[in-house]
Amino acid sequence: MFVRGLATILHADLDSFYASVEQRDDPRLRRRPVIVGGGVVLAASYEAKAHGVRTAMNGRQARALCPQAVVVPPRMAAYSEASRRVFALFRDTTPEVEGLSIDEAFLEVGGLARIAGTPREIAARLRERVAREAGLPISVGVARTKFLAKVASGASKPDGLLVVDPAREREFLHPLPVRSLWGVGAVTAGRLHEVGVRTVADVAALGEAALVSYLGPAAGRHLHALAHLRDPRPVDTHRTRRSIGSQRALGRRPRTDAELDGILASTVDRLARRLRAPRGSDRDEPDETLDMDGPSGPRDPGGATTGGRVCRTVVLRVRFGDYARITRSHTLPVATAHTPTILSAARRLLGDALPEIHARGITLLGLSLTNLDRDDALQLELPLDAHAGPALDTALDAVRSRFGSASVGRASRLGQDEGLQVPLLPEHE
Repeated sequence: MFVRGLATILHADLDSFYASVEQRDDPRLRRRPVIVGGGVVLAASYEAKAHGVRTAMNGRQARALCPQAVVVPPRMAAYSEASRRVFALFRDTTPEVEGLSIDEAFLEVGGLARIAGTPREIAARLRERVAREAGLPISVGVARTKFLAKVASGASKPDGLLVVDPAREREFLHPLPVRSLWGVGAVTAGRLHEVGVRTVADVAALGEAALVSYLGPAAGRHLHALAHLRDPRPVDTHRTRRSIGSQRALGRRPRTDAELDGILASTVDRLARRLRAPRGSDRDEPDETLDMDGPSGPRDPGGATTGGRVCRTVVLRVRFGDYARITRSHTLPVATAHTPTILSAARRLLGDALPEIHARGITLLGLSLTNLDRDDALQLELPLDAHAGPALDTALDAVRSRFGSASVGRASRLGQDEGLQVPLLPEHE
């Protein structure tokens, strides 16, 4: 296994991105607690975070924690433009850029020593350029592996730079809490806490066999490798998504079955369109949808898409009124980007969950399409016609591409709030 010997990977992460853009564009908000979003907190400035405000928190709870906070509506176009400007700076620094989201990326700078200096010097210049040319604070971690670089950028926040010396990696990582490990959420952390494991050092000392017995083979081996500083993944400039998804926070008011079906149908419409859109498109499409009260690209002259993907698995996510969550999935016999086929599978999953939703309420409905592949890799079935069935999808895509995503929609959603469309990091060929 190839193991890097030098700290040449940068993880660059914009600080409180949405809130920082608002403070940049409105001088009256600078050095004041800022909350972006009303019913749900989309972002909070560090001044608001100091009072306990966190992303995805209920807006009423956030205002109770920080009554002096200024609440501003989100401006997605401004965030998309800021992201494009920052990513242009990333790619001007090095061609080896792996975007993770619209506000963070990995950069490999190991081949730039003779022309650009040490990784620390490159990171410092990048931070200066982002501050000067984009007007935004950014934290950068530098390390030998992607995992350590990401942990280092988090430790350097806000607006900092931290280089992890390869000779002192264990000294840096092992005192950190287990939640610092990739893949450790609240549930996994709780299981580890039950057996007295609270730090990364505790995970390393536990041994792989014990971790596998507690967490299962995949999670146990993954955490054992990270705790022992093993992460051989290089920066991948051609990384493609293996899933796409959208979710909508619904507040706490009761929802009828018809309302939930309408929300599900509009979500499927949006995700299926993203499946069919050509890869490399730079137009913003929603990656997540949030109810604030509680890439489509060019096509050929004939209207058919010039590229795209298909999915095999449909995943439904539900958060109940007590904030417990469930996930249900269905794998299709044949990969597809056909909207009615995907919607039928999603409706079956929702139907199975409705009895529990009626009993416990619902505060979030989400859908993901996974097991993605290129549409040109699809094995055709008789009759051998790649465009049999999805012709209506193609026509609707063409109308929306020319006249906007709101130009055609389902009659059941007329007059309904479609939620907030969050910008998506463009995917490159």
